[in-house]
Amino acid sequence: MTPSVKRSCGDCTLCCKVMAIEALAKPANAWCRHCKPGRGCSTYAARPGECKAFACLWLVNDLLDERWKPSRSKLVLTTSKDGIEVRCDPGSPNAWRKEPYAADIRAWAAEGERNDMTVVVIVGKRLILVTREREFDLGIVGPDERIVRELEGTKVVDARVVKESEIAAAASPEQRQKTNRGLPDMKASR
Repeated sequence: MTPSVKRSCGDCTLCCKVMAIEALAKPANAWCRHCKPGRGCSTYAARPGECKAFACLWLVNDLLDERWKPSRSKLVLTTSKDGIEVRCDPGSPNAWRKEPYAADIRAWAAEGERNDMTVVVIVGKRLILVTREREFDLGIVGPDERIVRELEGTKVVDARVVKESEIAAAASPEQRQKTNRGLPDMKASR
């Protein structure tokens, strides 16, 4: 995605904290050693390709207003092949529960259920699947684990984490289930 012509990161550096950067062996939820919070990257010209390619949804989606700028909302929105990922600043773990964010996240979840997409909130290492009617706190999802959603029509009635090797055994003929990949590196699709 190409960033919006009207927007730039400016003083926002939250992605440098909440995103993992493989090339630098930087885990999610820790400041990058090259980041000067609120000012930017000290090695900007030589930053890794994954940093160059990254753009949060606020940068590329003009439908998200200034309230959604990560430095203000304390939330970095990204996409995955399964849907939307809302990554909370670990210093503000309940930011996603505040308005106007909570109402928008719930609306995206309702739309996602109708279109077989998910909305996942990531708080530290915990994953929370948000649906139209409820939240499923899935805990820490490991690299060899997947999220399995049990559906009635398009409504999510249950969600759990299973080992990838157990996915086939988890399905029963009378249930329609959908499997989402886990988020082992907590990185956005680029």
